[in-house]
Amino acid sequence: MLPTILQVDDDPNDVFFLQHALRIVGVENPIQVVSDGQLAIDYLAATGKFADRETFPLPCLMLVDLKLPHVMGLDVLTWIRQQSGPARVVLILSASAQDADTSAAYRLGVNGFLVKPSEASKLQEMARAIKDFWLTHNTRPSEASVKPAAGPINSRRALSNHAPEGQGPSLETNHFSKIER
Repeated sequence: MLPTILQVDDDPNDVFFLQHALRIVGVENPIQVVSDGQLAIDYLAATGKFADRETFPLPCLMLVDLKLPHVMGLDVLTWIRQQSGPARVVLILSASAQDADTSAAYRLGVNGFLVKPSEASKLQEMARAIKDFWLTHNTRPSEASVKPAAGPINSRRALSNHAPEGQGPSLETNHFSKIER
């Protein structure tokens, strides 16, 4: 069975038109739809009505709207990136082309940010690009092969090594051990 796509969008027209475009370009993956950010989190956490993983399998790809009721798309992305286990492939699909939105999404770890086109032909082009790259050529680890991380890494502390608080590594300091032959 093909892996599931999770579409998170509160606009039924956007849901319909994107699914239609995906089908036209040959995407056969099952698509689960939730209409707000809290439901997306519940789906991923397998809580409430989403507890049955056979009915609601973890998605191979998430298509998340930016502006959502209850919990916004960027907040869903933040929640996803804070979880242990396999990293989810998350694409933001938004009507917003504002630089602040795209910058924030990439800072939070989004895999791609796509602006929803208003023309059907452009939507099909976008659907084909999603199919070709994310569903065909992209390689993901299997769910079974990924072990949860031991805990979050404080990258600032890891990068600064033994430097004073607030300072990163300096060029004068060698932070690598010498390898003896």
